[in-house]
Amino acid sequence: MAETLPISPLAPKGGFPMLPKVEGVRFATVSAGVKYQGRSDVMLAELAPGTTIAGTFTRSKTRAAPVLDCQEKLGGASDAGAAIVVNSGNANAFTGIMGVTSVREITTAVADLLDIPEARVFTSSTGVIGEPLPHEKVLATLGDLKSGLSDRAIEDAAKAIMTTDTFPKGSMQTVEIDGAPVRIVGIAKGSGMIAPDMATMLVYIFTDAKIAFDALQPLVAGLCKGTFNAITVDSDTSTSDTLLVAATGASGIEVAGKGAFSAALFDVMDDLAKQVVRDGEGATKFVTVKVTGAVSDEDAKRCAMAIANSPLVKTAVAGEDPNWGRVVMAVGKSGAEADRDLLTIRFGDTLVAENGQIHPDYEEADAASHMKGENVSISADLGLGGGKFNAYTCDLTAQYIAINADYRS
Repeated sequence: MAETLPISPLAPKGGFPMLPKVEGVRFATVSAGVKYQGRSDVMLAELAPGTTIAGTFTRSKTRAAPVLDCQEKLGGASDAGAAIVVNSGNANAFTGIMGVTSVREITTAVADLLDIPEARVFTSSTGVIGEPLPHEKVLATLGDLKSGLSDRAIEDAAKAIMTTDTFPKGSMQTVEIDGAPVRIVGIAKGSGMIAPDMATMLVYIFTDAKIAFDALQPLVAGLCKGTFNAITVDSDTSTSDTLLVAATGASGIEVAGKGAFSAALFDVMDDLAKQVVRDGEGATKFVTVKVTGAVSDEDAKRCAMAIANSPLVKTAVAGEDPNWGRVVMAVGKSGAEADRDLLTIRFGDTLVAENGQIHPDYEEADAASHMKGENVSISADLGLGGGKFNAYTCDLTAQYIAINADYRS
């Protein structure tokens, strides 16, 4: 499917961005034939000694072997080099001891190849669940990966980790700290099975900033709340969700406690998260769901995600139908504190309902006009407090069904 799907109409108009080189990281890709034929499907990122690696992961109870291995390795000593190895086409999930063996075989071989500790090799796999990973195909490519390492191959890396994605996803920020530039670049993959819980699908961010693990890890986890944990395509949380942030320290700029770095990292994460939604399987609309007036931010998120995940809301968006009754339904079922007679609903700038009923000046043609655009906004104010949350999703179309009905074939 990944080779034949047309590019999403919501894809960035300029294509993959020109990402700057980040000192201390090199990339390589190969075609191993894990599942896909005639396209790259394995990516290697080699990281310089001293690189700090932080991450967040799915909290699925059926986490894949690579996720469990990465979680165990975070926080280790960073004086040695490190590596990230990713394959697409096979998730190495629900494969029992075979999955553990595949991870160990790959991490051991890469450690030997790059002369780094096995504890500093992080792996990810994405694709079909339940099928053993043919790791011998990955192992057979390692020599080519090492010889192909380049500090200019990040776009190739973004392409190698795609499955049903229709375009590679990249983002960047450069921020000046203490008079010197600090660079942040990132790549991501994700299109379906997107309802993150600590991260989303596969995301890799690289910076030349110098920052200790004890500072980077809580920063990354905190920034996930309004970025990767605020998106949903289909309400399904992957077994393989992984976000890794690698700080090589090559700039020599210490960023612990620097607000500008945190803001720039948020911008990269936010951009990548929204690109994942814009590449939602079959998507034709990017939808922002804004919930305000909740008793708490947690309640606001509960309500926003109920609206964003509702198949009835999402199909109404696909049909360009301002069916506000479905928003009322989603608010009511969310579990958040709500009062029917205090609820206010808007589609774009159009006030649809207020104080628990349709607004007397509401003109459906105005709301319908808003629904025809690529970017749709749905707002719900609960009228109960100061809690707020923005969620991001896409519409649900017949193409989503077509993609997933024959995903394994």
